Amino acid sequence: MKQLVVISGKGGTGKTTITASLAALAQNKVMVDCDVDAADLYILLEPKILERHKFIGSKIAVIDKAKCTQCGRCIEVCRFDAISKDFIVDPISCEGCGVCFHICPGKAIKMEEKLSGEWFISETPYGPFVHAKLGIAEENSGKLVAILRQNAMSIAKKENLDLIIIDGSPGIGCPVIASITGTNLALVVTEPTLSGIHDMARVIGLVKHFKIKAYVVINKFDLNIEMTKVIEEYCEANEIELAGKIAYDPIVTEALTNRKIIVEYSDGKVTQQIKDIWRVVSEAK
Repeated sequence: MKQLVVISGKGGTGKTTITASLAALAQNKVMVDCDVDAADLYILLEPKILERHKFIGSKIAVIDKAKCTQCGRCIEVCRFDAISKDFIVDPISCEGCGVCFHICPGKAIKMEEKLSGEWFISETPYGPFVHAKLGIAEENSGKLVAILRQNAMSIAKKENLDLIIIDGSPGIGCPVIASITGTNLALVVTEPTLSGIHDMARVIGLVKHFKIKAYVVINKFDLNIEMTKVIEEYCEANEIELAGKIAYDPIVTEALTNRKIIVEYSDGKVTQQIKDIWRVVSEAK
C-alpha cells in the first residue's frame, strides 16, 4: 500500500487544491485530511458522513465548591492563570496539566475529559474519506491526525485499496510530523516567493529526517520566474526531483468559488500540468 502526503512549508500555497485534483485523478484510494486545524478538503470532495466520532484530546480541571476550602493553593500554582479568585476554572485558559489536582489539600479538584472535536468517516464521489474538525484553540492535533491515519489504513486494508492520499498540515509542527511519518512519498507544494522558498527548505529538511522521498511542485511559477529558477537550482543541488510546475490561471479561483476540482472544471493548461504531476508521482517507486 502506497501513502502519498501533500504538504507545504506554509499555508496558502495551493496544497489542498492539488490534493483534491490528485484525488479526482487517482483510482482505488482513500483520502485523509490531516490539516485538522483548518480542514477544508471536504469543501471540494462533497462528503456524505457515514460515521461520526468524538475526539477527546485533553482534560480540564473542575473544582467541587462543596469540598473547596478556598485556600488559594491552586491559584498560586497555576502558571496559566486559569483559576479565578472565585475558584472557577476558565476552560479556555486551562491546559489540563493537572498541577492543581495534585496540589489541592482538600481533594476538591478533579480532571475531566474535554471534548476537543470530532472526526468522521465519509463517502465521496471519489472514494472513502477520513476527516475531522478540531475545536477552536484545542490541543493534540497530532493525536487526532494519528487517529485519522489509522482509520484510513483500516479502510484501505478492508476495501483492498492500494493508495492513501493525505492532505497534510502546513509547517513543520506536530501535526505535520504525524502526517508524514511512515509515508512513502511527500509532495511539497511551494510558491516562487522568498517565504515560499524558506519554508519549503524547512519542510524538506523534516521530510529528509524521516527518510521519505520528496518531490517538489512550484505553484504559480510564472508569477516570479527568477524565484522559480532559485527553487529549481535548490532542488538540483539537493537531489530533489521537481514533479512539475503549475502556471497562474484565474480559472483555478473560479473553480474553487464554484466548489469544483480544477481538473474536472477545466481542460486548460493547469489541468494538464496537474495531470503531468500525477503521472510523475504515481510512477514513483
